[in-house]
Amino acid sequence: MNAVLIVAIVFGSAVTLAGLLCVTVLVIIRMRQSSSSKAAQGSQDEVMMVQELYRGLDKMEQRIEALETILMDGQDTHGEKNENFRHQQ
Repeated sequence: MNAVLIVAIVFGSAVTLAGLLCVTVLVIIRMRQSSSSKAAQGSQDEVMMVQELYRGLDKMEQRIEALETILMDGQDTHGEKNENFRHQQ
């Protein structure tokens, strides 16, 4: 009876140890997967922010070009008016 009890304890300990090792490995794998998916999500958010900044800068560049065109046209028309005014005098 004692021998059966000793074998059961040893065998039970081995099975329990194997189970703990498997659970530990599974927990580590899940932690790595969740951290990599969070990193991928963070990276995707950063990419979207950079794209929004690029679009905003592109729009700003178009606005600046439009303002430069308006200013250049305004100088040309004022310059022509001043020349016409001088020729009339």
